[in-house]
Amino acid sequence: MIGLGLLGHALASRLIAAGHVVVGYDVLPDKVASLVGIGGKAASSIDAAAAQSEAVCVVLPTLASVEAAILGPDGAGASVPAGGAVIQMSTISPALTERLAREVRARGRAFLDCPVSGTSAMVARGDGIIIAGAEPAVFDRWRPLLEAMLPRAVHVGPAGHATFVKLVANLLVGVHSLAAAEALTLARRAGLDLPRVLDILAAGAAGSRMLDVRGPMIVDDAFPAQMKLELFMKDLHLIQEAARSVDAPVPLTDVSEQLYAAALRAGHGGEDLAVVAKALEDSRLSSSG
Repeated sequence: MIGLGLLGHALASRLIAAGHVVVGYDVLPDKVASLVGIGGKAASSIDAAAAQSEAVCVVLPTLASVEAAILGPDGAGASVPAGGAVIQMSTISPALTERLAREVRARGRAFLDCPVSGTSAMVARGDGIIIAGAEPAVFDRWRPLLEAMLPRAVHVGPAGHATFVKLVANLLVGVHSLAAAEALTLARRAGLDLPRVLDILAAGAAGSRMLDVRGPMIVDDAFPAQMKLELFMKDLHLIQEAARSVDAPVPLTDVSEQLYAAALRAGHGGEDLAVVAKALEDSRLSSSG
């Protein structure tokens, strides 16, 4: 497992619980120590981790870090043994995904485009879904490993298609999380009993997965990161780029990006993206429309 942040650690914990030996690397030593603490093994570098693994899962925060981890001089694409696989699980662009797939396959290794839809907390309890892009035979070969991480892994086509589906999913994550923040901000400004309002919303037609995940954070005005805002901004920009590539209108995403960016500028990048509620609470933004 290359990248042991919130999602990488959750995926690793699932594999360890299923009986797999997990070797991990992260640039932050405390992340590696956390893996060792749950029964994993530490590696001193990406190539050291890859060389002793049948499959290398890459869960990193930026496109540049993913590319370097897979195609760099000491990257997994050349270090995983012949016959092994590189499983790319970060949220990146479809174009980069397709290039990674071509180059990894040219080196004689399998490549799977496998982003995860689900927060780190959801993944830790086995909730969420792995979206898989690969040749059908490659997917079938590695499906048991994917299903050890999450019970549901769905094949959607070749490499690149899964990444596009993930961006579509994250569009809804962003818009729905903002909608939850807007609704609960309205209820707060009206002086309503927020916990009771949240229970009512969740039980009725207004319920959503993002309301369930982020509604309690907004009610409690506390935003422990399940998805850091600073990382989700990258996803929003990828969604906008993907939309332009197929000439699809995304007006709600565009407005959402502006409000999330306001929360980021206010210093909330390390908190969960539900902290967008802070931007809505800013009277200047609220009055400006």
